[in-house]
Amino acid sequence: MSEAQHLQLLLVGATGLVGSALIAATAQHRTVQLAALARREAPLPQGARLEMLVADPAEWSAAIARARPEALVIALGTTMANVGGDRQKFVGVDHDLVLQVARAARTAGTRQLVLVSSVGADPASRNFYLSVKGKTETAVQALHFPRLDILRPGLLRGRRSGMPRRLERMGQIVAPLVDPLLHGRMAAFRSIHARDVARAIVALAGQTGRGRHVHATPDLLRLAHGA
Repeated sequence: MSEAQHLQLLLVGATGLVGSALIAATAQHRTVQLAALARREAPLPQGARLEMLVADPAEWSAAIARARPEALVIALGTTMANVGGDRQKFVGVDHDLVLQVARAARTAGTRQLVLVSSVGADPASRNFYLSVKGKTETAVQALHFPRLDILRPGLLRGRRSGMPRRLERMGQIVAPLVDPLLHGRMAAFRSIHARDVARAIVALAGQTGRGRHVHATPDLLRLAHGA
């Protein structure tokens, strides 16, 4: 994306770790016109520069149709703890709601979709979480966006708002010790800070290449730091 261009970027999942980091990152990029679609108002990072669209998820498709974004970032996700262990509710967010948003964007003419998924995502995985992520990727790919960027970060580091995730916090403490031991194909499982994922999204936004592009942690770090 050249300095002369302005990209209309819509974010869904603004209150999460990656979404919050993306709001902060785009504040430094005057060529990105960011809007965020959420179910409720939320505190914004200092210096944030965006339009906040607040609507019930049932109205999100209509909101996307009105916004007609050139590029869409989906950073939606919940946890089994947040849904009380109800697998159907988990699927309702991480698969069904993601697919609803993606379909609405495709209908609205959105050219590029950036989907934040997870390392290890695979529809055939025996791990419930990873199988849902993999099935979501497959369903979104079937919509045939001109460009689809799938992000598969490892453990996300950073400070979350809301209810703390005990196991995740433990992982964030251990990750810096384990990451240097992961080489070759295992490097995809290294942890990554949410701000680097956000910087990678900014680097990807507006890229003109077509097709499906999958980015693991090493790829995201290269994009984030311009390597």
